[in-house]
Amino acid sequence: MDRISVNPQIHFGKPCIVGTRITVQSVLELLNEGLSFGEIIRDDIRACLRYAIALVAAEDVHLALA
Repeated sequence: MDRISVNPQIHFGKPCIVGTRITVQSVLELLNEGLSFGEIIRDDIRACLRYAIALVAAEDVHLALA
């Protein structure tokens, strides 16, 4: 139980994995759909990569010329 937290300030108090906003409900729903633990982790990593790429792609670079 030390890996699960309930905080009214995060996801309206739904149980989440400690240090994340990933709800226990989300993990259970993915498992119920037939995804394996490895697929869930892999898909989360891929989602993070897509997010980071989108952030960098949208980033404005301003060079300060001396």
